[in-house]
Amino acid sequence: MPDEFSSSRRDVLRFAAAALTLSVTPLRGALAAAQPTVMAVRVWPAEDYTRVALEYDRPVRFTHVMVRNPDRLVVDIEDVEFNSVLSSLPEKIAENDPYIKMIRAGRNRPGVVRLVIELKADIKPQVFTLKPIGDYGYRLVLDLYPVAEVDPLLALLESEENKRRDRSSPRQEESAEISRLVTVVLDPGHGGEDPGAVGRRGSYEKNVTLSIAHRLKAKIDAEPNMRSVLTRDSDYFVPLGKRVQKARRVQADLFVSVHADAFVKPTAKGSSVYVLSENGASSTAARWLAQKENAADLIGGANFAVKDKHLARTLLDLSQTATINDSLKLGKDVLGELGRINTLHRGRVEQAGFAVLKAPDIPSILVETAFISNPDEERRLADEDYQDQMADAILRGIKRYFAKNPPLAKSKLARLD
Repeated sequence: MPDEFSSSRRDVLRFAAAALTLSVTPLRGALAAAQPTVMAVRVWPAEDYTRVALEYDRPVRFTHVMVRNPDRLVVDIEDVEFNSVLSSLPEKIAENDPYIKMIRAGRNRPGVVRLVIELKADIKPQVFTLKPIGDYGYRLVLDLYPVAEVDPLLALLESEENKRRDRSSPRQEESAEISRLVTVVLDPGHGGEDPGAVGRRGSYEKNVTLSIAHRLKAKIDAEPNMRSVLTRDSDYFVPLGKRVQKARRVQADLFVSVHADAFVKPTAKGSSVYVLSENGASSTAARWLAQKENAADLIGGANFAVKDKHLARTLLDLSQTATINDSLKLGKDVLGELGRINTLHRGRVEQAGFAVLKAPDIPSILVETAFISNPDEERRLADEDYQDQMADAILRGIKRYFAKNPPLAKSKLARLD
């Protein structure tokens, strides 16, 4: 009896061990399969900062450290394997990148990929992750900001000095419609990681808005007593609050954000103008659009861990009634000019809580030039002549506004930053 019992017990133990082996083996395979895989790498160089974005199918763990002499940013990404997508990263660095000299990427040790970014300038990195949104998966973002930030006001003054030297005739002394030099900040919507709306023919809103803004800038700069500044001058992302901050730092007289609308129905068409509202949206459509535009920070990838004291002060003042009234006047004049070249989606200026319009002391409007989701309007938006007409119309609206509302002396509030 004891021998039989012992034999039976050994059989039970062998069976349990076999079952345990079977259960552990697929678990190990599942764990291995659960490792993050890099799906895309993108680099966005700009004078303001350079961004490196790595997109994964699962969250990643990482560490980073700055190394001096020579200056390098070293990033270790754990539980991933080096693949062909990562190996393409060094090829994406342009020679004229302001901040990155080169990137080396490789397998540092089993399950750890190391990126070594050799730098051209002294930078302060912001390294953070983003959760999936829209068409993007998980992202690891490396933002390389210069320690000495680019001063937009100094750059503006330098460009103004160059423009004066280049003038062959004293055109600015001619009878001008505007009594003093005014500054208009032009904000091409979206950019970089945030493409904005995408048309059926493949047009990106971020490209259309940038092209129209460049054309409008050239026209404004050619006007007596007018100058302009772009919140972005190439394809990179600028957080909404930073756009507002830049306008205040150059002591802007007006802020014009340029967009190309989209809707679920391709039949929606026409131009629109929006201003900020303190008392809720003027329509359901305006509220929906504001929510969509305000989501740009999530899509483009703003680092919400970084708090900006100047921005906090900018948005603190919610008593903006006078500024909103001026914005409505500007919006009405611009909308009237847009109606001369395109159908109007709505015949009046709409209002909603657009984050990018929240400068408390700068009349601000958001222009939806046309619906990029409408095949006919998408085709027109891609046409250079039509982009030129759109820029002309916005400029005429701005000049009409100033003719009726001459610019006053600069307010002290505009100099706080």
